[in-house]
Amino acid sequence: MRLLVVEDDRDINRQLVAALQGAGYAVDRAFDGEEGQFLGETEPYDAVVLDIGLPKVDGVSVLEAWRRAGKTMPVLILTARDRWSDKVRGIDAGADDYVAKPFHMEEVLARLRALLRRVAGHATSEIVIGPVALDARGGRVSVSGEPLKLTSHEYRLLSYLMHNAERVVSRSEIVEHLYDQDFDRDSNTIEVFVGRLRRKLGVDLIETVRGLGYRVAAKTAKT
Repeated sequence: MRLLVVEDDRDINRQLVAALQGAGYAVDRAFDGEEGQFLGETEPYDAVVLDIGLPKVDGVSVLEAWRRAGKTMPVLILTARDRWSDKVRGIDAGADDYVAKPFHMEEVLARLRALLRRVAGHATSEIVIGPVALDARGGRVSVSGEPLKLTSHEYRLLSYLMHNAERVVSRSEIVEHLYDQDFDRDSNTIEVFVGRLRRKLGVDLIETVRGLGYRVAAKTAKT
């Protein structure tokens, strides 16, 4: 999963990015509304954390521009605690949820997990497909109840495929959602990661759809 953080306070931006990366997400960052709007319009993010009070272009205007452009990614806005009007303006502009500053990082993570679950059609943080269980809250994967150790990129790949179960996902789409903007992207590496995942999982979970990409069939998915 690939996220965007648009926050002009560099300390808060750094803390958010570090927490999100620690939770297994690929994260891009922007420090003003102009840069954030451009990234949101040109890159395929799974979710965005957007501050309302931004320089150059305010957060509400950025959000309105995204929605006019047909961008539907879930957006979590950050507002000042005593500015209830910002919350209303943000929700009316197309925000999916909000967190008031100062906030607890765990609340931001929990609300983002909820937004991503909602988009994928899951009711809880755990996705279970056959013997494979992925706990998005804890960043853990198990097979038949046994914990499985994955690298951060293997976890991101499995998480994206399981969140998009039943849909064929191309290698180029995986690359766009697996890596942040600064990463040296190469779609050929996806084949390597898929091979590693299959060996580690030891079960028939990831199907290759020749010429199109990969698919996870949610035959016994529990939400």
